[in-house]
Amino acid sequence: MKGFKDFVLRGNLVELAVAFIMAAAFAAVVTTFTNWLLSLIPAGATDFGDTKFGLFLTALVSFLVIAAVVYFFIVTPYERVKTRFGKQEAEASDPDEVVLLKEIRDLLAARQGGTV
Repeated sequence: MKGFKDFVLRGNLVELAVAFIMAAAFAAVVTTFTNWLLSLIPAGATDFGDTKFGLFLTALVSFLVIAAVVYFFIVTPYERVKTRFGKQEAEASDPDEVVLLKEIRDLLAARQGGTV
């Protein structure tokens, strides 16, 4: 039972569940935006008929619009923010090995009566 409890309460599983819920909620926003965007195109230009090939083309156009919306409004800003704040965090904190070596240096200097 302990193993199951650890699995369920693991951070990655909770984050994944939150991401799934947010994605499901965001899907409605993207679908609505896509429908609005396609409504701006002249009537009949995005409807390729009732044939199977026509349905495929309609789905393909919708997919490309959704992909563009996700890329330009989610992925690109996320990458910009990640690089901006990621570099600052990396510069601000030293790796554990560096911190440990600095502590050893300070202890050796204190033992010898010198300063760093």
